Amino acid sequence: MPTPCDASPADFLPDAPDASHVISVSALNRLARAALETALPLLWVGGEISNLSRAASGHIYFTLKDAQAQVRCAMWRNRAQTLPFRPENGMRVEARALATLFEARGDYQLNVEILRPAGAGNLAEAFRRLKDKLAAEGLFDPARRRPLPTFPGGIGIITSPAAAALRDVLVTLRRRAPGLPVTIYPALVQGADAPQQLCAALAAATQRADGVEIILLVRGGGSLEDLWAFNDEALARAIAASPLPVVSGIGHETDFTIADFVADLRAPTPTGAAELVSAGYFSARDALAVTARRLRQSITRQLETLSQRADRCALRLIHPRDRLRRARENAIYNEQRLRQAMMIRLGEFAHRLSKLQLRLNARVPVPAAMRRQIDGIGERLDRATRALIGSQRQRLDALSTGLRQLNPDAVLTRGYSIVRDAEGHIVRTVTGLQPDDMLAVQLAEGGIDVTVKRLRG
Repeated sequence: MPTPCDASPADFLPDAPDASHVISVSALNRLARAALETALPLLWVGGEISNLSRAASGHIYFTLKDAQAQVRCAMWRNRAQTLPFRPENGMRVEARALATLFEARGDYQLNVEILRPAGAGNLAEAFRRLKDKLAAEGLFDPARRRPLPTFPGGIGIITSPAAAALRDVLVTLRRRAPGLPVTIYPALVQGADAPQQLCAALAAATQRADGVEIILLVRGGGSLEDLWAFNDEALARAIAASPLPVVSGIGHETDFTIADFVADLRAPTPTGAAELVSAGYFSARDALAVTARRLRQSITRQLETLSQRADRCALRLIHPRDRLRRARENAIYNEQRLRQAMMIRLGEFAHRLSKLQLRLNARVPVPAAMRRQIDGIGERLDRATRALIGSQRQRLDALSTGLRQLNPDAVLTRGYSIVRDAEGHIVRTVTGLQPDDMLAVQLAEGGIDVTVKRLRG
């Protein structure tokens, strides 16, 4: 297969149609996209951002341009969320992207996977080389790091006097260790002259003329270029040679510089550096407050105990006359309670006895009364039996009368008759009869056979 350098676009067309074949626009764009993505590999492209827009979906769209040309770019949300900086118009960047074609509009564009400020790759390589060099010399060895004094006599701060990081450090130290002496050694923290000034400030702080026992090297957050002064080799060696322990608090928690690796202790932020060096005073203040609270509680408990003992002793100092009076009152009170208890107990026994007497009287048999009760029950039973027999007899007579009235034979005795045709069916109307039909007539006594002579409607 031809390489991207010596091949023509036709060499990459998959199954390209012949010249006489007509294809749709969408098919053409699909072929163009396939040829473009096949011919151009994933590569780095440098330029200036313009026409940047951020969609509500999280995607970023912008144009990458130089003096002679421009190309549209798209960075999808899953990639844009990992950016360590915020892209802006006019920013020079380097994009690792795949050249493609947006088929719906036929626009040529770059799908960006990685975006970094221009020159970041060179700085990162220089950072890596210096880090490897100093690590090989043992400047990062944990064994050479000096412990921080728990209660330092003074703090030296190396930073820019106009930096917000200085205000954050001072506020933190004033809050956590108000009486701790602080000396500020001003120096640039950004730019070409910053490393030299930082080294000079570090040398001045190590003279111990101001009673400094810990040095804070602090700066606020920024890009790799903004923090580059702290990646200087001379500064790293000056930190390593410092007779005083150095605490670095440079940038944000995710920022790392060579100074962080050489320092005796790295803090994630300038405020964190101030908290680390004041930790002893802060802990002592808390411990002192806890001790004072416990002492107050102990004294209070002792006073309460002694007061209770005094009260108990005072209660024991009673005059014999008062003791006799209290004993007499207690005897009278106990006698009254005993009388009341005896009366209540006797009342309960009397009530229980009366209930038992009533139950006993209710169960003693009385022959005369029981005889009268039996005679009354017999009379009621006799009357009920006679009444039941009479009512049943009346019901039987009524049923017999109804049965006699429903008897067909009883109807025939009153002059009626039953007429049946030759098949034995009862004839109720003349419908279906013909002259000369034979009919059977049943009378109250006997029956006759007749022949139909004439029909009357």
